Amino acid sequence: MEVDIVKICKDILLAKDINPASTIEYDVNGQRHTVTVEWIIQAYAQGNERTQALFVSSLQTIADTNRENVKKYFEDMGQLIILTSMSENDTNITGV
Repeated sequence: MEVDIVKICKDILLAKDINPASTIEYDVNGQRHTVTVEWIIQAYAQGNERTQALFVSSLQTIADTNRENVKKYFEDMGQLIILTSMSENDTNITGV
């Protein structure tokens, strides 16, 4: 039976009264990027089982503290995705 990572994460968020459709904005090198919390969850849900387990475990641990820490967690995890994506694109462009 496959575990629904997205549902688990949404349930954790809803228990903290955080809307998974809420957005986070980033300014990276003068470019504005806007993503939803759900988009971040779905990005990590596409990872391997270890990545998924770590993401959910970390989220649950942080959710046990307070709502502001959950928001910060998603800000940081979204920024990591964006910066990684930009880095991969730079590598593809330069051939490094």
